[in-house]
Amino acid sequence: MNLTISILLAVAIDFWLGEPRNAYHPLVMFGKWAAAIEKRLLDSRQSAFRQRISGGVAVLLVLLPCLLWLLILPGWPLLQTAVEVLILYFCIAARSLQQHALAVHAALMEADLPLARQQVGRIVSRQTKAMTEADVRRAAIESVLENGADAVFAPLFWFVVLGPFGALLYRFSNTLDAMWGYKNQRYLYFGWAAARFDDLLNWLPARLTALSYALLGNTAQAVKSWRTQAHLLDSPNGGPVMTAGGGALMLQLGGPACYHGQIKQKPWFGGLQAPENDDIKRACKLMCRTLLLWLILIGLGDSLA
Repeated sequence: MNLTISILLAVAIDFWLGEPRNAYHPLVMFGKWAAAIEKRLLDSRQSAFRQRISGGVAVLLVLLPCLLWLLILPGWPLLQTAVEVLILYFCIAARSLQQHALAVHAALMEADLPLARQQVGRIVSRQTKAMTEADVRRAAIESVLENGADAVFAPLFWFVVLGPFGALLYRFSNTLDAMWGYKNQRYLYFGWAAARFDDLLNWLPARLTALSYALLGNTAQAVKSWRTQAHLLDSPNGGPVMTAGGGALMLQLGGPACYHGQIKQKPWFGGLQAPENDDIKRACKLMCRTLLLWLILIGLGDSLA
């Protein structure tokens, strides 16, 4: 039961303490390391092929630190468990995601649209200054659904499969995708390897998350949305997660959004109901129920192993 105990302790610490301050978060230090590698290897004057090769080399170099746990992980069982718990705690962000979403909800309930835009801007990459209240609601709910997969369930999955190495490998890869995975002039070729590697690591966890959302919400609508709408979204992994989640909540999500000063005509997906303020809380509850389901299943599997 060591696996289950480690996971339960990490999740408990996450809900107790939340994320560490930015200055002390390992992902912040990792981001600085990645930026230093990018500075040395990214040359937009190179051919597309050479930029892709440079990007692949950069991914390998940047991900090397996640192997350090093999060298520093103590041999004493009790201390080893403590280090594993700490690593997983750094890799998940359930409470932080919930706090950010509820901050958006609180601002909307106070009818403070400028504050709601500011709060939702902390968890989405789209521009928020021209958002309506409806835009803010949809963006917050989409972020809870998608980041639930990225920041909670995928790290848990890889921790179960590969231990702390797997959790670190996934979170570092996901961070690289967030830094280099943009399809713009700077990163179109250099970020190709980071984006594809993140897609690979996310493929199965994303679909398990989508299935969990479907089982814990309106299953028929979730499955229908997943089956008929997932391919409409740009992300091969975000598509199943968000369409299943939107369907599970019976909420219509998506629609036009502003990125880098340009309106992107994103498809509508999910259910048919326009989100209300309290639907942000419903999305958080769906994420928390999914986490509870995963913990139960992991515990059962660990006891039978």
